[in-house]
Amino acid sequence: MSDKLTFHFEVDGENFSSAGEASVIMKKKLRQLGFSPDIIRRVSIAMYEGEINMVIHADGGAADVTVTDDEIIIVLADHGPGIPDVSLAMQEGYSTARDNIRALGFGAGMGLPNMKKYTDSMEIETELGVGTTITMKVSLN
Repeated sequence: MSDKLTFHFEVDGENFSSAGEASVIMKKKLRQLGFSPDIIRRVSIAMYEGEINMVIHADGGAADVTVTDDEIIIVLADHGPGIPDVSLAMQEGYSTARDNIRALGFGAGMGLPNMKKYTDSMEIETELGVGTTITMKVSLN
């Protein structure tokens, strides 16, 4: 592959029945492109966690994925409330999910930590009242 491939997904907020659709579609695309199961798993987990976070906390957003010869770049952007304390949000088990979300089995506080764990780099840009953009990269080399 000498050209980059790009994929765009809209993430519907507050709709748990469609949460994770982008990561499932991306998983299929990467499989069709012949990527290794490890790369597919890492990208799928990172995207899924990000999608769930956008549904739980930000009323949805957008996921853009760029596949190049060297890396897969995942950009998740929302117009939610922003993250008040990124270092606290990065702690395993910390969650601001409401009780009704937790009753559905979500909001365990592993989203951001798992996104970081399964990617080679992750940057968080957030502004209170404006939204959050997370850029993750998975190296192919």
